[in-house]
Amino acid sequence: MMTGKVTGNLDAVIEIEVVGSNQQEKIEAVIDTGFYGFLVLPSDLINRLTLQRIGNQPAFLGDGNEVDFDIYLAKVLWNGKEREVTALESDAGPLVGMSLLYGSRVVLNVINDGDVSINALH
Repeated sequence: MMTGKVTGNLDAVIEIEVVGSNQQEKIEAVIDTGFYGFLVLPSDLINRLTLQRIGNQPAFLGDGNEVDFDIYLAKVLWNGKEREVTALESDAGPLVGMSLLYGSRVVLNVINDGDVSINALH
């Protein structure tokens, strides 16, 4: 099980460990149910972990604007297992998207300092 907290801004935040080619780093990331990808990571973290760039992809933002994002390969420790995922580069992150949450049960107690829990369904 993975756990986190709901902040005073009503963001559901969890701690995840991102594994790069030269090190790994624990970060706090906001759960974003409107994002269908795996991860959004800031450029400074991508550079520190020396993640491999694999291309770019257009995406639509919540305001309807289309933006091109660079895509990187990353590994995360997720429910005790290492998973290879793609990460979009944006200084708006870090965000956890629905593709990373797929196969999980997410429970949010949406109050200040409320509990967040993520359990694998399989």
